[in-house]
Amino acid sequence: MKDIDRRSALAFGFAATSAVVMTETAMAQPYSPSEGTEIAPGVRRVDLGKRDSMIPAYKTVSMRDVVYQPKSKSMNMGMANDMVCHCLEGELRVNQGPGKDFTVKKGDVWSCNKGLPENDENVGSSVAIMRVIDLLPT
Repeated sequence: MKDIDRRSALAFGFAATSAVVMTETAMAQPYSPSEGTEIAPGVRRVDLGKRDSMIPAYKTVSMRDVVYQPKSKSMNMGMANDMVCHCLEGELRVNQGPGKDFTVKKGDVWSCNKGLPENDENVGSSVAIMRVIDLLPT
């Protein structure tokens, strides 16, 4: 095995550190602040895709991300369809009606049925992202 001098070792160390730092940074900010459509102050919807469903009760499934800036919130008086939600980043306070309050953090999953109200608020200090899979009826 060849000897590595201090200069080469230092260069390899900087290269490895830079790769780790760049990966962490890229993962923390997947969307620009102006990407998608604004649905409330500080809240943006980014549509990701749509496809026919193989689940008999649903004709179509679609996926979107809802991006919340710190302290921003959204209100929905009644869900238009059934859906499954996942907290991709951050921390959200979810209210699905009287006595149905809970907080979700990165990795948590929950569901909503058609007609259910839901008010969401980013209670963390960083951007929060809620991934929504809409189950659209036949």
